[in-house]
Amino acid sequence: MQHSAVPELAHTDARALHWVATATAVAGVVALSSVVQPGSAKAAPPAAGTRTQSAPSAVAPPATTGVDFPLECGPVKVVVKKKAAGDLDGDGRPETVVVAHCDAPMGTPPDAVYVLTQAAGATRPRVVATLVDPKDRLTVTDFSVRAGAVTATLLGYSTSDVPSCCPDVRTGAKWQWNGSAFIRSTPAAAHSV
Repeated sequence: MQHSAVPELAHTDARALHWVATATAVAGVVALSSVVQPGSAKAAPPAAGTRTQSAPSAVAPPATTGVDFPLECGPVKVVVKKKAAGDLDGDGRPETVVVAHCDAPMGTPPDAVYVLTQAAGATRPRVVATLVDPKDRLTVTDFSVRAGAVTATLLGYSTSDVPSCCPDVRTGAKWQWNGSAFIRSTPAAAHSV
């Protein structure tokens, strides 16, 4: 018989009786767990006169394929850089907000931000609002749609002398529908660089 030289590790000295006791205990737990089972869950029927309401059907947000974006790209295509969906006007149908630009082979093309909607029964989505016009020479980052609002960080230029590669102004922007138009504001945490 061999004993551990270190008292803290004495429990690592395995004996046959130890293994038999462990196997018996495990077998007992397994046997007991197969006999004792939780009761099955039962839903109570609705009380008399109570109406049950089914969940509203989910409406898919408008897709970006087949949309005529108001970008003048010449021979190159329009690229959808980012998109996010959410119900911006509270009508129960989601809108899709898209960050798009021309697929320029060189340089940093300016971004545009468009809101797409698709009416019930319509075959194609359409652009209903422009939040950022590409003529403003902005690049859109940190873009999201949450709680009925569109937020983004806009990178721009302090003067026309600043090269397109190196925007030197950073501004936060938030757009929210007021019932007739998207109103732009600056989020509290936004700041310029």
